[in-house]
Amino acid sequence: MKLEVVVVPVSDVDRAKNFYTGLGWRLDADFSTDEQFRVVQVTPPGSPTSVIFGTHVTEQAPGTARGLQLVVGDVEAAHAELVDKGAEPSGVFHDAGGVFHHGGTDARVPGPDPDRRSYGSFLSFQDPDGNGWIVQEVTTRLPGRTDSAATSFTSVTDLAAALRRAAAAHGEHEARTGVEDPDWPDWYADYMVRELAGIELPA
Repeated sequence: MKLEVVVVPVSDVDRAKNFYTGLGWRLDADFSTDEQFRVVQVTPPGSPTSVIFGTHVTEQAPGTARGLQLVVGDVEAAHAELVDKGAEPSGVFHDAGGVFHHGGTDARVPGPDPDRRSYGSFLSFQDPDGNGWIVQEVTTRLPGRTDSAATSFTSVTDLAAALRRAAAAHGEHEARTGVEDPDWPDWYADYMVRELAGIELPA
């Protein structure tokens, strides 16, 4: 089973549509059968899961969704992008407990995780109705958290960051072996897939 859709309750469908597409989320559908029923579907860049809102698509009160979670490879770049697109995000923070973020704004410590550990840095933002989103920085998955046969990157920024890390690691690899590696594209690819899957990296 794969999570396909998350339904978000909104009061003004067009306002929500403008907000989410303004963030760069892909507009997949905007259907209505009559004035009483409308379905809008958008998808965050690179996400296999979409978001649906509309008229009479949920019994939840508008603005009551909380803890909706997005992941990025660089939380500070994501913060800059959200500011640029008018989403008014919180500052980047990490949690005092160091495991996952608390509900609401409890235990938030300003700034990214001091060691910049994967899963440790966050920011938050709300849509115009107050539905709450959390953005989490994930650079390396813990073992078993992803299917290495289905590796994907969610944005150009994430892919570029992964390439830079692979380049740095490959430079160390060549320094250890003392020879130039003509098969560096294969080495890069193996490194990037292993890093994302959270499995042992190549030597």
